Amino acid sequence: MRWNVAAAGLMGLFAQSATAIQMDIDNDQSVKDAAATIAYGMMSYYTGNQTGDTPGNLPDPYYWWEAGAMFGALVDYWWITGDTSYVEVTTQAIVHQASDTRDFMPANQSRTSSNDDVGFWTLTAMTAAEDTFPDPPKDQPQWLALVQAVFNQMASRWDDVNCGGGLRWAINDFQTGKDYKNSISNGLFFNLGARLSRFTGNSSYGDWATRTWEWERSINLITDEYDVKDGAHFDVTTHVCRNDSGPHVWSYNVGVFLQGAAFMYNVTTGEEQNTWKTRVDGLLGAIETKFLTNDTKIIKEWYCESGFEDRGHPYQCNIDQQTFKGYLLRWLSSTSQVAPYTYERIRPWIRSTAVAAAASCTGPVGAAAPQVDSGGIQPGFRGIDGTACGFKWTQPFDGWSGVGAQMNALSAVMYTLTHRGLGKAVKGPATEKNGGTSKGDPGAGVTDPASRGGLAALKPITTADRVGAGIVTAILAISIVGGSVFLTI
Repeated sequence: MRWNVAAAGLMGLFAQSATAIQMDIDNDQSVKDAAATIAYGMMSYYTGNQTGDTPGNLPDPYYWWEAGAMFGALVDYWWITGDTSYVEVTTQAIVHQASDTRDFMPANQSRTSSNDDVGFWTLTAMTAAEDTFPDPPKDQPQWLALVQAVFNQMASRWDDVNCGGGLRWAINDFQTGKDYKNSISNGLFFNLGARLSRFTGNSSYGDWATRTWEWERSINLITDEYDVKDGAHFDVTTHVCRNDSGPHVWSYNVGVFLQGAAFMYNVTTGEEQNTWKTRVDGLLGAIETKFLTNDTKIIKEWYCESGFEDRGHPYQCNIDQQTFKGYLLRWLSSTSQVAPYTYERIRPWIRSTAVAAAASCTGPVGAAAPQVDSGGIQPGFRGIDGTACGFKWTQPFDGWSGVGAQMNALSAVMYTLTHRGLGKAVKGPATEKNGGTSKGDPGAGVTDPASRGGLAALKPITTADRVGAGIVTAILAISIVGGSVFLTI
């Protein structure tokens, strides 16, 4: 299968300057044209639809989970802009990676994937259900049922023995991360529980979300200041928990809890809703303190952009970490819909970031960023010459192009349209009773009640398994419903 840019998209793409993206932030068509150009550049990296490649996979050095996140951006791109250019290729990718087991555990990933890897693909399916993205044929995996399958499996991995609860990073007992409870794995579980509660009306999902939040607070992974720490190691023999992730906080950790908290605010009432409002406000305050420039209020990944000159790089973050601020933008936009009182606070952050991000998209064909952790080079940009986007948005194009830079800029630009009456986004995320079409299966997912402390007891991974996987799980440098009111402007 080949993806094609629709005729309307082509007109917008090639009307752009050959040297830069020209965008008028107050003109809907101009913003849509800019988003189309950036999306085209992002998809120029994709090879999963080529003969001999695997649908849903990005080429090396990009990891499997990032491909899942990329297709989540494309689901929202369709929802916001109405551009159908990537609907077919997105559906193909998600369905293929859902696998025959219908739980995002494909054979070439199942022994190397961790809870966060699977969780990002599952968020994409959740977004597809909420956005009423076209449903697959009836004999194929359905968006909602996929989410419920993975959620059930995650719940079966909850581990009370070590650190008093939570999910481990690892799924299998031979993986790196079997002694680590990380906030992103637990944040994804929390996020899915909150969103399933709203979509299905089943409060038991929300109960799991509440349990996860309270556990994160109990070991100070969510601090009194609403910083979200990366995670905690524990001793596999004594089960003693060490909150030892250091001073570094990442935007995607606070973002994934923000969106989930906003959904919990949306589905609760009275004092419970007030509690979630306090949490939403606290997380927004943490974002403003850590992840916005002081004067211009442009989103940044503060640790990444602080410099790494002793190794010859202007930044110190790897290929994964360079994508995080794009997810924060995604979750800020969603928060402004399901907790509409936050809109006036969030709107200027996204607008100023969008202008800055678009201004960074002036790079040439072939532009390629270094890989900080390996010393290699990312694949060269193959979109429209003069439109490669950079990573840092407080300066012109910085040379750090790649899937992450394109995805970040796409998020910054397209989420300015969320409240502007375009596409399906104006109605907000659907529910089963309010516009949703995706079919669910509450009992989906193969669980293992006898799993040992939240780990699947599988045979050790073999060389053949590693070769088959193709892409291994990235190791972060850590250680170191109710209806809702939707605004239109």
